[in-house]
Amino acid sequence: MTKRSPYGQTVIFSNIFTCYTGANMSPLFSRLTLLVLMCTIANSASAENWSRFRGDNGTGVVSLAGAPVTWSPGDYEWNVELPGVGHSSPIIWGDKLFVTSAIDEGTVRYLFCLDAITGEQEWSRMFALNRSHKHEKSSWASSTPTTDGKHVYVAFADEETYTLTAYDFSGELVWRRRLGAFTSQHGQGVSPIIYKDLVILPNDQMGPSSIVALDKKTGRTVWSTVRDYRRTSYATPMILERDGEPAQLICVSGATGVSSLDPNTGHKNWETGEFPMRTVASPVYCDGLIFASCGGGGKGALMIAVDPSLTKDSFKDGADRIRYQRERILPYVPTPIAHGDHVYLWNDNGVVSCIEAEDGKNIWTQRVGGNYSGSPICIDGKLYAMSESGTVHIVKASPEFEKLGEVELGDPSHATVAVSGDQIYFRTFHRLMTLKVSSKSETDAAR
Repeated sequence: MTKRSPYGQTVIFSNIFTCYTGANMSPLFSRLTLLVLMCTIANSASAENWSRFRGDNGTGVVSLAGAPVTWSPGDYEWNVELPGVGHSSPIIWGDKLFVTSAIDEGTVRYLFCLDAITGEQEWSRMFALNRSHKHEKSSWASSTPTTDGKHVYVAFADEETYTLTAYDFSGELVWRRRLGAFTSQHGQGVSPIIYKDLVILPNDQMGPSSIVALDKKTGRTVWSTVRDYRRTSYATPMILERDGEPAQLICVSGATGVSSLDPNTGHKNWETGEFPMRTVASPVYCDGLIFASCGGGGKGALMIAVDPSLTKDSFKDGADRIRYQRERILPYVPTPIAHGDHVYLWNDNGVVSCIEAEDGKNIWTQRVGGNYSGSPICIDGKLYAMSESGTVHIVKASPEFEKLGEVELGDPSHATVAVSGDQIYFRTFHRLMTLKVSSKSETDAAR
């Protein structure tokens, strides 16, 4: 099987550039043409990769056309068994796929590198940790790794040690940092992210808490910001970049609510104040607002819509940023999806709502079935979510509700779907499988 290039259509663009940079082209036009082609190549490379939990900046949104709404077991490109159990999502860069798993009550944790095209295992690395407790719906491999295309970064924890480790793509250890003890009620599950030359890892736990940013090449601490603490948070942060404003690191925890930090220094810009309950779902951005929630017992209790503006003197305190809140029919564990000017709330109990981002107006609420510990993603205007029993439910991301399909995977899942290039990846308790979006699927979808 021919492997795709991690840089998409680089060879094709190179040939096009050769054709269009002949002797009759002006130097200025040549430079502009080169710039356009380089940007196109970069965008193609980005489309090939799924580098963190829920993909690019955690949005969970991709534009891959023709994703099917029904398929059979024979349609998978490959379907492999993974040792142990894990709830993390796979990440993909070019033809490299990374995923974690654990066995023996967490005493052995694994990082696997697979060929993303064939499913063949290229290498694995084992971590020996102590036995530790967890929630019955969690696993000892719930944190999704992240990658910058050169290194892969993976976080694991037991009660004594919270570690972040970097490997290169051949499996060689680059560095490892031990961040101290990890005290929690339900175990560790938050995922690291990358910003510029930093790998950032939240450490919001039941004891002394912080957010740390390490040099991604060396593991050296660049900054560490102390956090108020109450309950362990499982919300993975995002980077917010708005025109005319500095970048913001948006974090969520029960003790601080929604908070904004300077991702370069760790300096706190603002925070909304504590949530009444635990935070699991990650923050999302839509139509100028940040959405974050808290809950417990399998259902959400409160969601707030927050204005993240950094304009001076706009707000007396962080609570002034809350534009509105919602207190019913909310997800606790699944992270919402922003699509267009609507936010889709995929609840733990299989009830899905569409709301207007601007004012929170409820457009529709429908039961699609199943219970959920993973989050939905949006592929070309269609929402895909795996239920705990291992059924993929597919709903149209539209102000008009439409259930498009459901497909049995044959194994339970608490993970989130991943997409890279023309492949959709489904991770279950024990297996990892991929579905290729073909031209036939695109034709069928067009009908």
